[in-house]
Amino acid sequence: MPRGIPRRAVLLGAAAVAATAGPLAATARAAAAESAARAARTPKVLVIGLDGAMIRRIKDADTPHLDALMAAGITAPSSIYSNPMAPTSSGPGWTTLITGVWPDKHKVVDNDFTGHDLARYPDFLTRAETADPALKTYAVASWNPVTDVIFSAKVDQRVSTPSAEYDTGTTRRAVARVATDVDAVFVHLDNVDHAGHGHGSASRQYLDALHAADTQVGEILTAVRSRPTYAGEDWLVMITADHGHTAAGGHGGDSWDERQTFLIATGAGLPAGVTRHDVRMPDVAVSALHHLGVAISPTWNLDGRPVQQPVPDAFDALRGSLRQRVDETGIGTDVLGFTHVAPSGWSVDNSRMGTGGVTEWRGWSFTTDEFWTRAEKGQQRELNVRARNVFAVCDGDEWADKTFTGAFDSTLVSPEFPVTPGASATLTYTTYYRHESPQRAEVLVAYGDAAPVAVKTYTADTPSRVERITLRVPAGATTAQVRFRYTGGNNWYWTIDGVSVTA
Repeated sequence: MPRGIPRRAVLLGAAAVAATAGPLAATARAAAAESAARAARTPKVLVIGLDGAMIRRIKDADTPHLDALMAAGITAPSSIYSNPMAPTSSGPGWTTLITGVWPDKHKVVDNDFTGHDLARYPDFLTRAETADPALKTYAVASWNPVTDVIFSAKVDQRVSTPSAEYDTGTTRRAVARVATDVDAVFVHLDNVDHAGHGHGSASRQYLDALHAADTQVGEILTAVRSRPTYAGEDWLVMITADHGHTAAGGHGGDSWDERQTFLIATGAGLPAGVTRHDVRMPDVAVSALHHLGVAISPTWNLDGRPVQQPVPDAFDALRGSLRQRVDETGIGTDVLGFTHVAPSGWSVDNSRMGTGGVTEWRGWSFTTDEFWTRAEKGQQRELNVRARNVFAVCDGDEWADKTFTGAFDSTLVSPEFPVTPGASATLTYTTYYRHESPQRAEVLVAYGDAAPVAVKTYTADTPSRVERITLRVPAGATTAQVRFRYTGGNNWYWTIDGVSVTA
């Protein structure tokens, strides 16, 4: 203590500061305590896959255990690809969920697994074992390819349930295993998919199968919570599915119902009762690795990101202001999915844009996968897999479906991003571009008050991917503004999402 300051005065001063801080200080202390307690617990992961399950039908069924998980954590409806990337089948679906990459990387494009690249993109349990061989890992499946092919021999235990035992045997094995020393578990249950094939997702039998699966999920969760060490453990529980089903039954095609999947997740740091629209299939594997403390290397080239760390995106802020259809006829009036109003800081320059055309796609639009793909399915819009939630699109093909004059010429303008004069910066964005001449897509950057200069031009089909462009910032420039200009007519389309400029 400094000389000349009475101890009583110091104590009174500290009390005064604490009183002034009030509820904020208490909240900070509580958060710090929770974080410390969480860090002291042992991380564990349980992933349960319900083959062919649809979140919409789960909400219609008698599923108290899944309902409780949704109330306790996040619920994230999502969608997948279709051909020509891959059909909406179990092989591509489970491989995507388990490896953390889309089919264009893992190369599983059917249920035969011919030509797969699982050596380059292994399952998440294999990556966890590689990072920490002391981890105890376990996978059990009613559909044998999950454990025979997708999960590698590096996993401590891989069990394919005999067909005579089916989901009952899978559940019994899972219950027995989670009661022992284990760190990461994957369980695959198959009967919902069988009900979908046999009776359709609109049937009573499908709802009954969901109820039975829910009961089995409950048995596994009870076994987890009954562990003698449970109080000292931090469990991330994720429930997911590989694809959906048509109302009449079946999958593999490009309908919205067949492309359905979801994630229900509970665990420390995940808010209760929250619906998320930014989650995609590859996030399951990456979230599991993140929870286990495995560092995600950029060299792995994964497509997923941890659900525990949502990434803010300007376009996603528009979800609450999306509108229903105007000219489109193939989209239900209950689907809210487009706006021309740019998010804060962004703008759209339509000064050279033609007139008329389909209202929804007149110039840059902000939309969702459901709205955009339902506008015209079967033209590969379903392959825009790396965009999330709300994204920006120019769609000359759909715009030209109604009488128009002039050309399609629209520019999306970003806010000014801060940059360091004379240094390098990285422009990052997600894109998907389908080309037909004379269509053209340009990315331009303006530094300060200087004229925009092109840094990227698209004149050929470009599959869904994340672009990272190195920018050389001129001396004296402190800001960079990005422009995405699309020109054409009755051609194809271009999507943009997740735009950032970082030093």
